[in-house]
Amino acid sequence: MNNKQIVGAFLGAVAKQDATAMREWANADYIQHNPFVPTGLEPFIGLLPMLKEHGTYAENVRMFQDGNYVVMHNIWKNAKPFGADEMVAFDIIRVDANGKVAEHWDAMTALVKETASGRSQTDGPTTIEDLDKTEANKALARAFVEDLLMGKNPGKITEYISAEQYDQHNPGVKDGLSGVVEAVQYLTSQNNMFKYTRIHKVLGEGNFVLTVSQGEWSGKSQVFYDLFRMKGGKIVEHWDVIQPVPTTGLANANGMFGGF
Repeated sequence: MNNKQIVGAFLGAVAKQDATAMREWANADYIQHNPFVPTGLEPFIGLLPMLKEHGTYAENVRMFQDGNYVVMHNIWKNAKPFGADEMVAFDIIRVDANGKVAEHWDAMTALVKETASGRSQTDGPTTIEDLDKTEANKALARAFVEDLLMGKNPGKITEYISAEQYDQHNPGVKDGLSGVVEAVQYLTSQNNMFKYTRIHKVLGEGNFVLTVSQGEWSGKSQVFYDLFRMKGGKIVEHWDVIQPVPTTGLANANGMFGGF
């Protein structure tokens, strides 16, 4: 089984509340980076009755792998235990050398029904293409975050984003280069522009690349998960999840960026 299949089997066991199968697919010392979920497999299993009571479940929209990491873009339904009726999430699972689910990171945000672009936070292509361009696309995504979002070379925006197509899924930003420029101008005028300070992880397969970054926005420390789709050496589509990094009510001490 490849890592996607291993993760799929584990998540299938979670969905079925099958603790025996979960123990088969995951390590007992399963490391948890969701700040509100206890670390370890047995404490995680202990949360299943609460999820069952609310009817909470995940719909996977897209999935790709990079080495021993599997990335998922999910919609969580009946997700009040996580903060809202419907949540959008990125989940990363590390599979160890023994084929066991070993570690989990995520970021979640409430689903927004009406967006600036008219696109949902998860729709769009899901097919993985251009496997031979994986490393080039990962380098492109890292450079984009460094130059544009960390402010090293903001004038290079047209070198990264396609002028012909840029489909935007951030609910507050319109499509196209013009949408990005408009959003930046507005946030800057409000003295509330996103501040990216560190890239913790870049994971990709073919035309999809996810960056996990740390920064600030609205006066709070934030985790930024940005998913890019590339075509012809340019970024043509973007999805994201932005979540405040909590400092109270923590269920574990692993940190949202720990292990990266």
